[in-house]
Amino acid sequence: MIRYTIAVDGMMCGMCESHVNDAVRKAFPVKKVTSSRSKKETTVIAETELDEDALRAAISATGYEVGEIRKEPWEKKGLFGR
Repeated sequence: MIRYTIAVDGMMCGMCESHVNDAVRKAFPVKKVTSSRSKKETTVIAETELDEDALRAAISATGYEVGEIRKEPWEKKGLFGR
């Protein structure tokens, strides 16, 4: 699995976070997507690599500014960190 951390500027409320999350879900088959207006970022967990240009375009289409995209391997942690 891969975790993408995307800098997203312009989110002001919970609905903004939802718009970004919905745009990512519609564009890609992701396991999980969460956005944080306070951190100014969206985190996406996917089983396979995503097209970063398409990811940037999907979020930009909602009206928010997309910055850096960081990608790293991700493993689900078990119960109690095992």
